[in-house]
Amino acid sequence: MPVPGFPGGFPVGGLPVGGVDLRRGVRIALNVLLGVVALLQMLHLAAIGQQRGTIQDILDKGPVVSSAAAEAAAEDADSFASAMTVLSFLGMAATAVLWVIWFRRARLNAEVFAPGTHRFGSGWAVGGWFTPVVNLWFPKQMANDIYRASAPGGPQSAPKGLLNAWWVLWIAANVLSAVGNGMYSAANRKLDRVLSDSGWEDAVELLNSSLAVSGFSVLLLLADTVLALLVVRQLTRMQEQRAMAGPLAMPPAPAFAAPFAAPAVPPFVPPSVPPVVPPSVPPSVPPYGAPSGGAPYGPPPQQNPFGAGPAAS
Repeated sequence: MPVPGFPGGFPVGGLPVGGVDLRRGVRIALNVLLGVVALLQMLHLAAIGQQRGTIQDILDKGPVVSSAAAEAAAEDADSFASAMTVLSFLGMAATAVLWVIWFRRARLNAEVFAPGTHRFGSGWAVGGWFTPVVNLWFPKQMANDIYRASAPGGPQSAPKGLLNAWWVLWIAANVLSAVGNGMYSAANRKLDRVLSDSGWEDAVELLNSSLAVSGFSVLLLLADTVLALLVVRQLTRMQEQRAMAGPLAMPPAPAFAAPFAAPAVPPFVPPSVPPVVPPSVPPSVPPYGAPSGGAPYGPPPQQNPFGAGPAAS
């Protein structure tokens, strides 16, 4: 029997009819990739730490910077950091593909749970992540709508603490990463312009500061990756419980008074008319020759035109 919010009937096996199973396939692959990315981010942190160590050594020893050992250490640190940067980028790119697929499936399930309550169409579950500027808030608003629609106890019971922390760390990590990259580029340009021994120290210190900012952004991204794993787990569990709970009772729609509405007119009720009583009919006179209340015995006798008495037959 069709049920509002569940086209085709009640959910079967903990999944909404017409929805998508989030418990297997893409979700498992996404969790695995998030774990791999977290490992790469830890290695990236170690590479940045090695870079900062060599730079600090250059700052401390000064003229030793020209030695072959110092140059070899700096090149090794740069190579390790570059390799981790490339691997982390590839891991994030693969994770982003699975993430938007999983996110769109969660949005489709949320539409089944609460049709017509979402601010954005399901297409924005993919496009919202890659559109400049709007990707700073569209995905979070969509995630809020998905959480409200998927909460087993109704929209007001949706837990958003984990979701909010994940989004704040995501934005902060990306902002710090952009700042660190800008500082790194400025430091390299400054090093290229240095022609005397008096100016190299400032450029190297700026380079060291840029690596500190980039390292902090990677640390935030690592924490955000862990929170993303928890968000996937939490939302999947919420949608399973929401599907098993069946359709929620929807509050009645509020009544809005139409502006400039005409006054209500009571329905027309016709006045009561007394029933028509037919006039009384006088009792019928029995025909000639019939006893009172009886049937006549025959036709009335003819009058004798020649005298008294009935005519002869």
